[in-house]
Amino acid sequence: MHVTAIIAAGGRGARFGGDRPKQLLTLGGRPILQHSVEAFVRSDRIAEIVVALPPDLAANPPAYLRGSIKPIQIVEGGERRQDSVANAFARVSASSELIVIHDAARPMVSADLIGRTIDAAAEHGAAIAALQATDTVKRGNADRVIVGTLPRTEIFLAQTPQVFRTGVLRDALALAHASADATDEATLAEQAGHHVRLVEGDPRNVKITTPADLEMAERALGGSPATLRIGNGYDLHRLVAGRPLILGGVTIPFEKGLDGHSDADAICHAVTDAVLGAIGAGDIGRHFPDTDPEWKGANSIVLLTRAAEIVRRAGYAVGNIDVVVIAQRPKLVPYIDAMRASLATALGIDASQVSVKGKTNEGVDSTGTGEAIAVHAVALVCRVQKDPADGNRE
Repeated sequence: MHVTAIIAAGGRGARFGGDRPKQLLTLGGRPILQHSVEAFVRSDRIAEIVVALPPDLAANPPAYLRGSIKPIQIVEGGERRQDSVANAFARVSASSELIVIHDAARPMVSADLIGRTIDAAAEHGAAIAALQATDTVKRGNADRVIVGTLPRTEIFLAQTPQVFRTGVLRDALALAHASADATDEATLAEQAGHHVRLVEGDPRNVKITTPADLEMAERALGGSPATLRIGNGYDLHRLVAGRPLILGGVTIPFEKGLDGHSDADAICHAVTDAVLGAIGAGDIGRHFPDTDPEWKGANSIVLLTRAAEIVRRAGYAVGNIDVVVIAQRPKLVPYIDAMRASLATALGIDASQVSVKGKTNEGVDSTGTGEAIAVHAVALVCRVQKDPADGNRE
């Protein structure tokens, strides 16, 4: 049978927190989304894959979605889960007989679970992975008072994948606009009058909803969230007349300045790339593009301060920064301490955690002839451990 997999990754992961969709956070050194997609790329039961992404990500999908050995289509997700699935369903091949729907936030799905859910749907028309409740299940009211005990033999916790014959899913999605509270496609299929088979799920097939879920998944993979991460940054700007020379937030008397869309502070730009890179959050151009008039003439210390906040929201703190400035002229030694203090303030650390060194290029290339200034930066960030009783501690 021709089987198409739809990966629902159109959400923003608001419950997880942070400034990035949770499906882009790393698990075992790779993005959660990559884990989920590759599980279906590896499956010999899947002929094609459609991935629903947030609009901005769909416009510029990551490389691992563009170079796959199996056909992958990218579509824009919608406001709700069922909208994202409907957008993806509209792009499946006409020859598709079974549609597998899987949450991108379940990165540990196994080939065996995919296979047995497909087999059940092929036989019965619709099937979902689910875990039978093992604890006693209580029903409570708004005052958190027990009003009944449910027979746990009848309680199942739904997972994905959920697999449907094409006609069944078409019927289900026809109800999507009228259903505001459908949290999965099985609910819609039930409402459309179809019977949905329960397939034994997998306890490892966890859904990443909170930071605690991510840490548990890391442990299940045999590791733990990296406590130390390193990023590097590089920037170069031409020296031109009529511009102030600003480096590390310090204005340096000189007959030329650096040319750029913002204030062209090459030190801040390199350090920004280094701290963002350490947490896998892209680079300065992604967050503060030079095509956006908002950043025209922007103070790069402000941009670095914002980057440091992105690092903190991701659960990390900056440990130290090491910067090398390559400039034939001017001499930077008189301004080094002021640069260190400025960078430290922006990053929320002590100046003792910041190193800035000046080097010449011995007359070689554009930096050596005084036409440009280049900067290399390395950042070490440390995971911040959260203690429910004591708050944050490193």
